[in-house]
Amino acid sequence: MQICVPEFIRAIDPYVPGKPLEELEREYGLKQAVKLASNENPLGPSPKALDAMQKALFKLHRYPDGSAYYLTQALARHLGVTPDCLVLGNGSDDVIAMAVRAFMRMGDRAVMPHPAFLMYDILVKTAGGVAVPVPLRNMDLDLDSMVSAVDGETRLVFVTNPNNPTGRFIAEEKLCAFLDAIPSSVLVMLDEAYVEFVKKENYHSGISLLDRYPNLIVLRTFSKAYGLAGIRVGYGVMAPEVAGWLHRVRQPFNVNILAQVGACAALEDVAFLEKTREVVAEGKAWFQERLAAMGLTAHPSEANFFLVDVRREGRKVFDAMLRKGVIVRSMHGYGFPRCIRITVGLREENEKCLAALDAVLGDIPEDEG
Repeated sequence: MQICVPEFIRAIDPYVPGKPLEELEREYGLKQAVKLASNENPLGPSPKALDAMQKALFKLHRYPDGSAYYLTQALARHLGVTPDCLVLGNGSDDVIAMAVRAFMRMGDRAVMPHPAFLMYDILVKTAGGVAVPVPLRNMDLDLDSMVSAVDGETRLVFVTNPNNPTGRFIAEEKLCAFLDAIPSSVLVMLDEAYVEFVKKENYHSGISLLDRYPNLIVLRTFSKAYGLAGIRVGYGVMAPEVAGWLHRVRQPFNVNILAQVGACAALEDVAFLEKTREVVAEGKAWFQERLAAMGLTAHPSEANFFLVDVRREGRKVFDAMLRKGVIVRSMHGYGFPRCIRITVGLREENEKCLAALDAVLGDIPEDEG
């Protein structure tokens, strides 16, 4: 076959998701493997969401509500915004893709931290845009350098708060100073996928800043804290004018029936959300203490994951842990070759992960540097 593929598509490195549990168990003949790689909720889905989705199964021969009316209304009440500020997506990366289609032309630039969520880079490049990565500084987003990278051809700026994969957050005063410095003609996509896990008092959500910064789009997801990664539902909060342009390029029926009813119910499951936060906070503290006792550096994080400097090649540690039935995330592709990323799980999952890590470190020599 001789298929004509644009060069800017050929240049894209595809996103590589974490290995599924089923694939690991099949490949290595394992049972009761543990996956702590994809920042999923260790408690599973919200029970209220499961019940609501079960009751909606008889509707699956119908197309979903294209406007997602009930979920939009529920989110508006929950967030204290008007419904016309909301755009729902098949995951928050669907909303990113809408913004790229709506506002970027061939050759336009998008400034983003590096490393961060890999789909920023990929989605910009699918439109023939130019991704402008700005390296982190001491594990934090280098906001000053990101401002300096913005020029007349810049259409989008991506900010992740807390950031993935570092788990670091931007304090309120720094975020506002950054937004003040960005031209109003440039859209800022503030990704708050892990906002529900933040405990720092000087953290400030972008939703309360929308009136002050109409060029701001705040991204949220039900995949993490609400435990609904498998049904893919996220959303963006923005000025109604911006939302109107995104709706012009939004795919019809992009949020399925189960996602709509499940997310509505999950919003009401306050007890589940609080339990999730509790489990994650306790798990991070437990890991920090034990990893420090092993002489390893576990970087502080405001998300449900953290980076660990394993003092040797992270890919080797990742591969060795797979054979012991534990999936973590190698950070080589993110620019941290000596690190792995661990998602906080249930206590028994955390214990199995730590035991596997302790075992494999003895078999892999440390880097000389």
